[in-house]
Amino acid sequence: MKICEIFTSIQGESSYAGLPCTFIRLTGCNLRCTYCDTTYAYADGSERAAEEIMSVVRDSGVKLVEITGGEPLLQPDVYALIERMLDSGYTVLIETNGSMSIREIDKRAVLILDIKTPGSGMSGEMDFSNLMHLKQTDEIKFVLTGRADYEWAKAIMSRYALGDRCHVLLSPAFGNISPEQLAVWILEDRLDVRLNLQLHTYIFGPGRKGV
Repeated sequence: MKICEIFTSIQGESSYAGLPCTFIRLTGCNLRCTYCDTTYAYADGSERAAEEIMSVVRDSGVKLVEITGGEPLLQPDVYALIERMLDSGYTVLIETNGSMSIREIDKRAVLILDIKTPGSGMSGEMDFSNLMHLKQTDEIKFVLTGRADYEWAKAIMSRYALGDRCHVLLSPAFGNISPEQLAVWILEDRLDVRLNLQLHTYIFGPGRKGV
């Protein structure tokens, strides 16, 4: 697989936020979101064998692993890597951009499915059939650039009864909308969602690799 980076840090997002986590970032992405903060993952990286990846993860001493990108599902060998990690006793999170089918992912993994809003410029690329394959332990994330994205996300949540399917996370796109403003909207509407901040950005600052 072509790997952009492997590093251990504090999990910054999802319901696992705040926990030590080893990240495996795969190279390549089929989308170009307006707010992307990992553009270096479009092409940077090197070929690494599965055993080498497993060795780095074992040496980290951390049992929570996230496979992310770019878009990790673009590389077919990732499915076997996910299964191997699960068989080895790791809790495995898979962050995927919502445009690729999730049907073949090992059901023991926790999916973090990013539904792209209109503000991302990529909402037309979503495969909404993925929502039929989510488990209660999975999570859906909306990254919002403003009020229009917020209203769009609410409509999608209602249309697909997302609250009954899995956990729903609302994230403010860094530099586009303040966490305070999003919190106010969530409280006004009494939405059953989790406000999802990028803890790593607040801890280490924006634009840094390996954190």
